[in-house]
Amino acid sequence: MIGQGTWNIEKTSAPEAVKTLRRGIHLGMTHIDTAEMYGSGEAEGIVGEALRGLRERVFLVSKVLPGNATETGTIAACEKSLARLGTDRLDCYLLHWRGRHPLEGTVRAFEKLQAEGKILSWGVSNFDVEDLEELNRLAPRGRVVCNQVLYHLEERAIEHAVIPWCETHDVAVVAYSPFGSGSFPKPESKCGRVLRQLAEAHGANPRQIALSFLTRRPAVFAIPKAAQAGHAAENASAGDLKLTPEEISSIEAAFPLGRRPRSLPMI
Repeated sequence: MIGQGTWNIEKTSAPEAVKTLRRGIHLGMTHIDTAEMYGSGEAEGIVGEALRGLRERVFLVSKVLPGNATETGTIAACEKSLARLGTDRLDCYLLHWRGRHPLEGTVRAFEKLQAEGKILSWGVSNFDVEDLEELNRLAPRGRVVCNQVLYHLEERAIEHAVIPWCETHDVAVVAYSPFGSGSFPKPESKCGRVLRQLAEAHGANPRQIALSFLTRRPAVFAIPKAAQAGHAAENASAGDLKLTPEEISSIEAAFPLGRRPRSLPMI
């Protein structure tokens, strides 16, 4: 339910980043997400180092950039990611966001890579319902396994249509930047006080409360990034935290859903 993201992980010293990822794996956060875009491949190299001797325990995900997502470009990008990661396959490979290249070519590449065993499944990231509908018409039944999207307490837009669509079509929702990418509610704010009160009741911290709330629906997973091993341990503990319906309602009231935006939010 709680995995590990790696966006900007290259800004942490490599030894500390490796230590943090390994701590998370040992604590059960075995879903690790990365991308060729992150640090121009540097993040994949760090992940590869962290996975030495641990590859069989991990569900490894990477992403192809839209600019590379032609049929031949996707295959080439995947092979470069595999080399940086030091592995012979990805458990899942995603199109990072919708670009100018037709989806048909990307789907053909994904299918070829899966047939060759270089990826075991595939999905997308930053796809709104209209894009998902188009993709669903192109892909063989059941092939689209996940949609990775922006989701945090102050950005709940995917609850309007994306999550319901994914639930209906048996597509997992993977929440990236679940802490708001640097904009987590401050403790002294009204919303921050709500989180703090709930955290005190559970012997937890506000970020653990946020992760529990975001993953309250069975279809939703979260991939927070941790910069230190201690933070990874805190994230892992959130997987055991269960909020009551009343507590969920109090968070929903503190962080209103708002209207459905015209386009899907992303960063």
